[in-house]
Amino acid sequence: MSEERVPLILDVDTGVDDALALALAVRSPRAELVAVTTLAGNVDVERATANSLTVLDWLGATNVPVHRGASRPLVRPPQDAADVHGTNGLGNADLPPSERAPDPLRGPAAIVRLAHERPGEVTLVCVGPLTNLAIALNVEPRLPDLLRRLVVMGGAFDVPGNITKHAEFNVYADPEAAAQVVAAPFPRSTVVGLNVSHQTALPLAVWEATVSAGDVDPAADLMVQVCRRTFKERGLSGFYLHDPLALAVALDPTLVREEPSTVEVELSGEARGRTRVVGPGNIGVARSVDGERFLAGFYAALGAPTLAVDQRSLRSE
Repeated sequence: MSEERVPLILDVDTGVDDALALALAVRSPRAELVAVTTLAGNVDVERATANSLTVLDWLGATNVPVHRGASRPLVRPPQDAADVHGTNGLGNADLPPSERAPDPLRGPAAIVRLAHERPGEVTLVCVGPLTNLAIALNVEPRLPDLLRRLVVMGGAFDVPGNITKHAEFNVYADPEAAAQVVAAPFPRSTVVGLNVSHQTALPLAVWEATVSAGDVDPAADLMVQVCRRTFKERGLSGFYLHDPLALAVALDPTLVREEPSTVEVELSGEARGRTRVVGPGNIGVARSVDGERFLAGFYAALGAPTLAVDQRSLRSE
């Protein structure tokens, strides 16, 4: 008997690791990708939307609608991450652009509508800033009870940040939105922070083996193309799979060990975007990860070679 498929909404600011999360959502037999919503983050919302359509079409998932969402954080000017993701957000990979248009329904409205249409069924996975979700919560305060589960890639718990010494990029980009989300009464939620995602890097050796394999699944070819800049131009030996890990946790929560927590988000000053656990609560903060099992499943889903590589030896950012 096949396992139950998990209906998913994937909320993205499509850069490199978002593209790989999309690939995992399309290729995993456990996932039913219901919709993609976009917002400004790694790149502006127009580019994030175009990238999402391009990636889905490359993977043959032309039936998945893409809903353009928030063009800026709730109260702050937008800040991108072109230094990591390249000027086009996809590691400067030259993929054929999609000829599809985004769905006319905006991202936050799509989240609310789909949650109402399938109450208790849909898992929302947010791998960019939390602006769309904060807007959706303001429109529909009952959203936490309408969703099956929430999984967020964001925060840095007891480890340094990746945009400042205190903060992870998604939370730093819109801390007001993040503060609203962690204060909402989600009965089933997981926050996947840098403390666990930094244990799950794509190694150069696996990328090189995929290149050498030649004729591979379009998902593996996508990985080759979007990560080429990381390995060849930037000279890194690993690329952190932040967003694919969050997607994988939505499909298999046993990949991480959670601690039920109350989380606070610093909104100003030098520590803007810092996430801190201040006691027990309703947010499941991921504290450890079965990185080997995650990576094996990720490689299998994308059709990439499986190699065992010591994560401690990799130089990533």
